[in-house]
Amino acid sequence: MKLILFHQYFLGKNDPGGSRWNELTSYFSKKEQIRINVLAGNIHYATGKQILPKTWSNKENIDENVTLFRTWTYSGYNTNFLGRVIGYLSYTFSSFAKSLTLEKPDVIIITSPSIFVGISAIMLSKVKGVPFILEVRDLWPESAVATGVLTNRILLNILYWLEYRLYKYSRKIIVLTPAFKENIERRFPEFIGKIEIITNGADFNLMDSSTKAASIRKRYGWENKRVYAYFGAHGVANDLMQVIEAAKNLQMHNDIHFVLIGDGMQKEALKQKAEEYALQNLQFIDSIPKMEVADYIEAIDVGMAILKKTDTFKTVYPNKVFDYMSCKKPVLVTIDGITRALIEKANCGLYSEPENIEAFEEVILSFQKMSNDELKMLGENGFKYVKDNFDREKLADKYIDVIKEVVNG
Repeated sequence: MKLILFHQYFLGKNDPGGSRWNELTSYFSKKEQIRINVLAGNIHYATGKQILPKTWSNKENIDENVTLFRTWTYSGYNTNFLGRVIGYLSYTFSSFAKSLTLEKPDVIIITSPSIFVGISAIMLSKVKGVPFILEVRDLWPESAVATGVLTNRILLNILYWLEYRLYKYSRKIIVLTPAFKENIERRFPEFIGKIEIITNGADFNLMDSSTKAASIRKRYGWENKRVYAYFGAHGVANDLMQVIEAAKNLQMHNDIHFVLIGDGMQKEALKQKAEEYALQNLQFIDSIPKMEVADYIEAIDVGMAILKKTDTFKTVYPNKVFDYMSCKKPVLVTIDGITRALIEKANCGLYSEPENIEAFEEVILSFQKMSNDELKMLGENGFKYVKDNFDREKLADKYIDVIKEVVNG
């Protein structure tokens, strides 16, 4: 079977960042010998940096059945909202142009964000005469509206029009959460029965018995401290300024230490604010390779998942939460809705109301009162829960079943 995947932010080998599709394509390749051509942009999602060399299309062999092509994307992607829209559109049309040169697939898969890439899928589907599957990892344009990034009414109408066309022309719609399914079915009841839920999952390969946690703690001066770490994008939606403000108010606690690991549009502003406050209890670390993530998670005490306060984010499962749970670490979330419910049901961490600095500080102090054994128990609870309910290999098998249904349909 042959597959073309449109994924603007697909990672190269050992790139830092979320890797849902890197894991899925690897599994598809090994288990079913599916040959996959991936079309990605050449701007890294986390860092905003252009991936060299700067040519129209770069090729990288991920494994024997997975080939990654990076197509030209506007370099001003991370400058402002207009730059981001131009970045989305440049990838949309450069990836479509490249897709025309590839062998005819049996199926096309597109994964959002951004929704603009749906234009490529619709056109290629018609040109090649093959079906496509739409995966909704982010409810566009609703999430952009919720975070205040998108306010232009004309552009919004265009995006809502495109969203409907994508749902209509796709053979199957894959969503990552039950809340996404409910949202789409409530707004577009004609698509009931077309939607499948395949959530984010836990990657148990992250667990590594030869951890370097002790050396990492020593290197960064974390010994004799309880470390609260965030891994991931430093963007508008993540609103990490609430961590900066909490760190400012908790400076008198010498055993509390915050770490922000990753890159993004807001990182420089966050660093400037931390310098303004002269924070000694907060540390920035650049994005780390995927193969080192387990070591860093093992080195911390509590993993944090932070997002802005919007109704849209009540519908998401951040992948980093599963990473913390699969590495047996307790979790602090400022995300209401299904993520909060997950943490409470698994009994693996604590919830703080987003953008409520006082509540955030109280949760940190609650963790501080726990013994190491109590933290360990929360981590064990989370591991058991995701092992029983969110094993990524089982979810990949479900995805393969959907692909076969579409191809054979």
